[in-house]
Amino acid sequence: MPWRNLKLSADGALATLTVNRPEVRNALDTETVREFHEALAEVRSARATVLIVTGAGDKAFVAGADINAIRARRRDDALAGINSRLMTALEMHDAVTIAAVNGYALGGGCELALACDVRLAAESAVFGQPEPAIGIIPGAGATQRLPRIVGIGRAKEMILTGARWSAAQALAYGLVSEVVPLPQLMSAARACAERILVLGPLAVRLSKQAINASMHMPLAAGLAYESALQAITFESTDKLEGTSAFLEKRKPRFTGQ
Repeated sequence: MPWRNLKLSADGALATLTVNRPEVRNALDTETVREFHEALAEVRSARATVLIVTGAGDKAFVAGADINAIRARRRDDALAGINSRLMTALEMHDAVTIAAVNGYALGGGCELALACDVRLAAESAVFGQPEPAIGIIPGAGATQRLPRIVGIGRAKEMILTGARWSAAQALAYGLVSEVVPLPQLMSAARACAERILVLGPLAVRLSKQAINASMHMPLAAGLAYESALQAITFESTDKLEGTSAFLEKRKPRFTGQ
């Protein structure tokens, strides 16, 4: 489906979604958020195993929302959670999501990266939650996801002081897992995707579900949920294929079933 603000491409089980508004540093607006939901639905329908998310150009991943639009928003706009619902949809998507952060990831852009499963950054990337500088708080998950990823102390440092983290700082604090020169970023993202794509698709999807659930469950409940999901994989054709391939010293041919 053609969109005005997004580009979606697919190569087998790997899809790439690019926010294509470089003239405004790929800022999120209402139309882009709507298109994003449509693109995520298309990726799910195509049964892609991995989705790479990036921004067009070499300046910004996503630089947040338009300030004029924020100025016009009222209480009910915040309570509607438009951007927050998008981040949740991304976090809970069937595909493993990789953020290839190619520049500024500020405000909603940082929150978009936080909602992805894996984050890789170009050396020029910059992360931040500048909302308090204009008198509001982050509203698309930063106060909840950032502490879970980097710890509450680092999260407070970023949000409460208005700090902007370089790619090197983001790597040191555990926000990203790899930093590479900008020209190598998409190659690094695809290499990460390839490591995922050789694994059993059903096992990867259910592992992601179990990890996500761990943030919301007591340990005992999480362990029970993990066992239930493992039971599903024990009855799968992928388990039979994977164990057979291991014993026969060959590459498995997984089907995701």
